Amino acid sequence: MTEEQLIEIEMKIAHQEHTVALLNDALTSQQAQIANLELQVRVLTDRIKAISEAAPGGSEDNQPPPHY
Repeated sequence: MTEEQLIEIEMKIAHQEHTVALLNDALTSQQAQIANLELQVRVLTDRIKAISEAAPGGSEDNQPPPHY
């Protein structure tokens, strides 16, 4: 194996390591965004439940009509 081939392989490995680091950063950022969105969904779900329970008639109005 020539020195030029070794240099080319080293350059490819360095590029791949850089790409992996960029992908890892993107994945970490997306995971944080997902966790934040999950928290927001839980908060909104709790708010909707609280509002529907506080509404006149409570959850009885939300029951489906009986089938005849």
